[in-house]
Amino acid sequence: MFDINNFLSKIAKVKASDVHLMAGKRPSLRISGEIAMLDLPPVSEDEFDTILQTILPRDILPKIKESLDLDFTYELKGVSRYRVNYCKDLGLPKITMRLIPYEIPTFKDLMLPPSIQKFTEFNNGILLITGATGSGKSTTIASMIEAINKSQKKHIITIEDPIEFLYSDKMCLITQRGLGIDVEDFPSGIKYALRQDPDIIVIGEIRDKATVEAAIQAAETGHFVLSTVHTNSAVQTINRIVGLFDTEQKDFIRKRLSVALKGTIAQKLIPKTDGGLVPALEVMMTTPAIADYIAKDRASDIDQILTRSTNSEICTMNSSIYNLFKLGLVDKEIAMEYSDNPTELHQMMRGIYHGLSDPNSENLI
Repeated sequence: MFDINNFLSKIAKVKASDVHLMAGKRPSLRISGEIAMLDLPPVSEDEFDTILQTILPRDILPKIKESLDLDFTYELKGVSRYRVNYCKDLGLPKITMRLIPYEIPTFKDLMLPPSIQKFTEFNNGILLITGATGSGKSTTIASMIEAINKSQKKHIITIEDPIEFLYSDKMCLITQRGLGIDVEDFPSGIKYALRQDPDIIVIGEIRDKATVEAAIQAAETGHFVLSTVHTNSAVQTINRIVGLFDTEQKDFIRKRLSVALKGTIAQKLIPKTDGGLVPALEVMMTTPAIADYIAKDRASDIDQILTRSTNSEICTMNSSIYNLFKLGLVDKEIAMEYSDNPTELHQMMRGIYHGLSDPNSENLI
């Protein structure tokens, strides 16, 4: 019989980021960005039922037969916490488990540039961490919260779906609230958070117009808001936010966003030459020129500012990937594969591109 806890204990040593289990299929892991199918027998339907009995929260277990998708967390004491998604695949149950380490990594552990520290010093406004699913957004936010927790006296409220990293109060008071458990949804969670004396509000994800409006209002009333968006760049992020609104509302939301948005961090996880993953980041700190472009519906021109900027707190994605290549952390083929503009990156590698490289590269490691 497949023992889920024994299985999770054994695979902890291989540093997998995700576990895939499905009735009728062999267990699979994601290691260093790639799927690895294990040489184990397929999980039977009876075994899968036992897995669900073990990991499902007691309040959800009676509802599992009627549910098509569920998100929850599971903890195996002394091993790890997991963000779990339950779904169906051709009618058969499947779970995907994302490992959440107990110890929150630092900026140095994650190999983030020192410019990220600047974002932890804001007292109001919005910072958006963006990227595809599995690009490390939640981990970057957790490292920022922990950096604030160690250095400032603030009240931080997180609103998550589900709760991932667990924080212990250091210099900060930290309140963690989960959707469906502590709050109904993100907009109402933000609304009531404003009555709970917060300094910082962390929103798990911006998904809709109501959440955008609540987040901007929180920023406008003197709070620092951190959240995530599933986009790949600063320009895409701005367009996605504005695109949630009706035509007659777009100009108004652009003006509000141009004032509230402190910056964006878009990231990708790239396979390292020696195994593992390393982040590449596009970092945009909102300057007066960028704010003006947002307000005037010229977001598409922001890429030019990022490329030409001499601001040490601004970096393009290609510059970040180029410096990872220059440091020997990723090879040329992988760098080109993960670039959104491989022609420009190739020019950088040949030394004929006149744009800027990442000013933080010497401090990256």
